Amino acid sequence: MSDFAALSTRLQAALGLQVPPIAITFAAATPGGVPAFDDPMPAPHEVDGRTGRVSAGCVFWMKSTDRTFSTVAEDHANCSVGSVTHGFKTINEVAANGDVAALLESGWVTMDMVPMIPVVTQKPAAVVYGPLTEATTPDVVLLRITGRQLMVLSDAFPGLRIEGKPQCHIIAAAKEHGEIVASVGCQLSRVRTGMSNAEMTIAIPAARLDEAVTALERTGAIDNTVARYAAADMVRFA
Repeated sequence: MSDFAALSTRLQAALGLQVPPIAITFAAATPGGVPAFDDPMPAPHEVDGRTGRVSAGCVFWMKSTDRTFSTVAEDHANCSVGSVTHGFKTINEVAANGDVAALLESGWVTMDMVPMIPVVTQKPAAVVYGPLTEATTPDVVLLRITGRQLMVLSDAFPGLRIEGKPQCHIIAAAKEHGEIVASVGCQLSRVRTGMSNAEMTIAIPAARLDEAVTALERTGAIDNTVARYAAADMVRFA
């Protein structure tokens, strides 16, 4: 069994992460001993009745950097897109919702794009979020990264898949297909999470984390060597 606390420490050192890695676990039953996320449920939307404990499931990424908690389908339900990517709902079940209509009407997404979006195939009873240091059997590790950190990741994994909207689908791609997938983010998620415009995300299957950390330590060390060379070479231009 992997030592996720040690891997988290190595991962942060290899990339110089400003935000600690989080672990995401899809559970077939509500986990015992894990506190439920219990923020109050806002009033339902006046048109379609949507609500959830946060505005979108990606907000849980921001809430879980320092504590572990479990969530259920209703906690995610304000965001129809995230409910679909996380396996809680099918596209047919959310097609009539107001947020789906708004995204289609704006041209942000089209119906022909929907079948191409990765989704979790087996409906979970719960999704657990928390610091990687506290994880025992995670499915996916999520990092919030900068452009420089993406550079190191790209060197470590040539041909790295980089996706766009919706940002949350990289979780499903990592879980279902075992892929390491980065995202440039999406406007829907950036507004709801408050994530910095300088940040991107990457999802790493937990089963590949040992491999990933070893590769990142190697490419990070190489980049640091090149950085020292470039800094020394620039002295002549001061």
